[in-house]
Amino acid sequence: MRGDSSAVPETERFDLAHARPGNPAIMAVINRTTDSFYESAATHDEAIAAVEAAATVGAHIVDIGGVRAGRGREISVSEEIDRVCPTIEAVASSHPHMLISVDTWRHEVAEAACRAGAGLLNDTWAGVDPKLAEVAARHDVGIVCSHTGGLDPRTDAHRNRYGLQAGDVVDSTLSGVIELAEAARAAGVPEDRIIIDPTPDFGKNTYHSLRLLRELERFTATGYPVLLAISRKDFVGEAIGDVAPQDRLFGTIAATALAIEKGAAMIRTHDVRATADAIDVTVAITGEAAPKHTVRGLR
Repeated sequence: MRGDSSAVPETERFDLAHARPGNPAIMAVINRTTDSFYESAATHDEAIAAVEAAATVGAHIVDIGGVRAGRGREISVSEEIDRVCPTIEAVASSHPHMLISVDTWRHEVAEAACRAGAGLLNDTWAGVDPKLAEVAARHDVGIVCSHTGGLDPRTDAHRNRYGLQAGDVVDSTLSGVIELAEAARAAGVPEDRIIIDPTPDFGKNTYHSLRLLRELERFTATGYPVLLAISRKDFVGEAIGDVAPQDRLFGTIAATALAIEKGAAMIRTHDVRATADAIDVTVAITGEAAPKHTVRGLR
């Protein structure tokens, strides 16, 4: 694996404590869906191949999801479990050093995923099921506390209450993730297993998402590790123009470099190799890590 955290022995699971400002962890997106907005690993074999590819080029964490974030056909609890748990079990067996995250808002799915080998619950729907934190505490796994502005799962933001460019989106988002972090601690999740995610695009328009990245230091100043899930998102496409997800890589990498410089501890991405390179260059520029091969002008 690339990056300083590759020093973790391959017989030990990647620990959340290794993800920190100046040494961000890479979380690879593995969508066990058929209708994701960018790309899917619709079959079990495709998902395993995607995990192998991500691990080879620098992923420390794989985030396995069974339900499209946006609108689409209803996926039952049992179908979601059937989609994600066999993949989690296979990855836990073949990559014991890799931290496995499950992208779900349902406590029943989280329970099954933890039993299958997941070590992180990525709750992208902001605690809509409060039992999720109880599952994290019971299994001693991490949890991501996100912000959606009160949206129900799989619904879209439309004329939300923040207005067009209102700065109070940062205040609201920050207080929302801190409230969820405190609820997770009250449920028994250790503080060092809690991650916060300002969640651009969820419950927010492009102006809001850009404002969150502009003021990301307010989130990193909390002391909680900050996850940035910005890969090929709509705000990136709209910052460039009317650009579809398949053409948002360069914009995503620009936003990623900014997020790293501002202290993000974890980057969720569809593009592991490009993200690993962005991390290496950014931390070399900031001085938080040495360049990896320095012979120019020295021999």
